Order: sequence, then C-alpha cells, then structure tokens
Amino acid sequence: MCVCVTFIAIVDGAITTVALPSIARSFQLTTAALDGVVVVYPVCLAMAIPASAWLVERFGAKRVLLTALGAFLGSSLLCGAAADLAQLVAFRAVQGLSAGLLFPAASSLLYSTFNSWEQVRISRYMIVPQQMAPAVAPILGGLLVDHLSWRWVFYVNLPLGVPAMVFGAVFLAEHRGHRPGRFDLPGLLLSAAALGSVMFGVCEGPNRGWSSPAVVTALVLGAFLLAAAVLFELRTAEPLLRLRLFADRLFRDTNLINLVGLVPILGAMYLGPLFLQQGQGRSALESGTSTFPEAFGVLLTVQIVGVLYSRVGPRIIIGSGLAMVSGVLLLFATCDQDTGLWTFRTYMFLLGIGMGGVFMPTTVASLATVSRKDLAQASTLNTVVRQTGGAFAPAAVTTALVLSTPTAAAADPPITAYQHAYLALAALAAATSLFAFTLPDGPARAAARRTTASGGTARQGRRHEEAH
Repeated sequence: MCVCVTFIAIVDGAITTVALPSIARSFQLTTAALDGVVVVYPVCLAMAIPASAWLVERFGAKRVLLTALGAFLGSSLLCGAAADLAQLVAFRAVQGLSAGLLFPAASSLLYSTFNSWEQVRISRYMIVPQQMAPAVAPILGGLLVDHLSWRWVFYVNLPLGVPAMVFGAVFLAEHRGHRPGRFDLPGLLLSAAALGSVMFGVCEGPNRGWSSPAVVTALVLGAFLLAAAVLFELRTAEPLLRLRLFADRLFRDTNLINLVGLVPILGAMYLGPLFLQQGQGRSALESGTSTFPEAFGVLLTVQIVGVLYSRVGPRIIIGSGLAMVSGVLLLFATCDQDTGLWTFRTYMFLLGIGMGGVFMPTTVASLATVSRKDLAQASTLNTVVRQTGGAFAPAAVTTALVLSTPTAAAADPPITAYQHAYLALAALAAATSLFAFTLPDGPARAAARRTTASGGTARQGRRHEEAH
C-alpha cells in the first residue's frame, strides 16, 4: 500500500513536465505559459504538510491516508479531463494538497507498525518506489504522450491507485498516537504560508531570475513568515509542528544531513539529463536510459545496508555513502563532449551505490529516539525537510550553471559550466559527509540490536495491546 502511494505521488510530481509541450498545443498556448501547472504542485504540497500530523493523530493514519489517496485520484481524473488551463492548474493544486498528506500519513503508518529492526527491512522495499519513480517517470510520460495523449499522464494514476485504495480499506489496521489538543490554526496559517512562499521562490528562482521582484518578494516574505512560525510554535502548548523534537540531537542531525545532503544527490539527478541533452546533444531516450542505472546501484546497496545497519550503525554507513557520492561527482566533473554513454552510465551506477548508503539509514535513525506518540509529528517534520532539500537541488544546479556561463551564451551553457556544477555538488557532499561522521548514533544501534535480539517480541506485544 505505502509503496504504491509513494510511487504514484513521486511519478506524478515528475511526469507532468514531459507533457507540457503537448498540453500547450492542446490549449493553444506557449510552454512558458504553463509554468503554473508545474509550480502549483510542490507549493500546495508544502502548504498541506504542516496539518498532516494533527490530522493523523485526530483521525488515524489509515483514514487520512485513504482520504488523501481518494482526493489525489479524483483530482488526477479531473486533471486529465480539464477543458482549459485554469481548470488544470486548480486540479493540480488539489493533487498537491493531497500529496502533502499522503507522504507523512504513509510514513507514520509504517513506523508505528514496525520496530527499529523491522523498519530497516521495510526500508529495503520503500527505497524501490523512491528510486524507480524518478527514473521511470520521463520514459513513461514520453510513451503515454506519444502513443495516447497528455491526459494519460494523469489518468495513469488510477490503475495503480484504485487497487491500492481498495487493499488499504480492507487490510490496513488503524494506528493512532495520543489524541491531539485543539487545532493550531495560527500555526497552520503561518507555516503553510511560509513553506508555500519559500517553495515558490526556490522553484521560480531559476526560471524568472533570483533578482526578479516576484522571487525576491516570495523568499523575503517566506523567511519572515518562517521565523514567525518557529517563534509561535515554540511558545504554543499544543503546536501544529512539534519543533521541540529538534532538541533531540540524533533527530536534528539526521534531518540536517537530509536537508543538505539531498542537494548534491538530487542535484546530480537533475544535472545529468541537462548535461546529456543540452551539453552533448543526446536524445531524451538516451538521457533516460543513461540516468536509469542509478536506481540499480541504490537497490543493490540498500540490501547490504540492511544487514550492516545494526552492526556498524548509521554513522559510518551515511558518512561513507556521502563520501562516495562526493567522489563519483568528481568523476562526473571530468565528463566532456566526447564522454561515452556507457561511461556516464557506469558513473550513474556508482552514484546510486553511494546514494543507497544515505536515504534509508538517515530515515530510520531519525526516528530511533522518538517516542511512539510523537511518530506522526516526526514523520511530518521529516517530510518538510526532505521536500525543502528536494526543492533546493535544482535551484542550486541552475544557479551554478548560470554563474559558470558567459552572459552571451546564457541559453547554451558550455561543457565547463556543467563540470563546475558537478564540482560544487561534490564539495557540498564532502562537507555533509564530514558532518555525518560526527552523528551520535549509539541510540540507533542500540535500538536496532534490541529489536533484532528480541525476534520481534516487542512488536507482537504492541499488537496484542492494540487488539485490546
């Protein structure tokens, strides 16, 4: 259930870009006029996330997950049937709001069901949609647009989502934390406005220019609202976002690694297709098949990480993974006009091996010292951090390309610009790796060892309590 939900939501966020030229022709518009179709999704997603933890605690993870999935599928159907641009943007907004509830609800349900050792095992499966979806989306989108129509990039959610929803309604067990207090409406308004403004500024900065009035206004306003939201939430007895969880060093440090470490990792995934298609003049199909090996590298590493996690701990695994990411990015920085596709594919596979040592252990370790009643809140904060880091990645890459490109060639960055961008990402990954080696992972190792030795006794006891 959670694998399908994650796969659908990630694919939907990436696949729409492929259909933009076809949508523009259908509505007799320019592709530039469709910017809102792409930007409204992450903006609304970010705005919905703060409310997810309260909703999960109030109504239960199962109910929130199924309701959000139903709204997501319904808005997908409406997006595919949209008669004009205004309708499409409005229905994409609903999709984004629904996705903002899907991710935290799915995470909360998973991590409240399984103990630390089981979470490591489950993460081997959860990594599949997280890695396969971004790689599959461009290829799937191209096939749907070429052989059916752009409307099928939205309709395709239904064949996967409807069976998942039926399965969840029949087989999922309900899990709730403690009953929440009064709904924190001021906290929602402040945090949603702050995250939405920051996300808009970060997403639009590379397109409109970082000095454009709209981008500057969004970023300044977002920073002001974010500071106000933090101050308000820290002084509220029952906050919508339980920021006091960041007082736990392990939770705080793993989230900081996620925030900063995602920039070079996802930045490399964003930069690869640009280098192949714009720098080398390759086709979209060549680009898609050349970035795809990264997923196989991740899937291979995560199986090994699952075995080593309780033995060596997340600190060494995460630090080593980021160090390898940095080293592979240095290899990418040597690529030029004559670099062959198989060389590039080999580097992508190696990049995936390094990435596999980062995603799963940071997520599992971040929740190792969080009490069960705070899991919904912790999952929400994790999602906020990951979405923010994911938004910064393309912005950082585009900025690095612009700074390395002569003004006269702004529309066509030279090969050296891509090399400099890879070097910048490598430096950021190296710095994050050094920080990761300071991670206080003793509690995470202890939790994994306890649950491994118990053979699942804790989980069985918890389920017995919940049954009564």
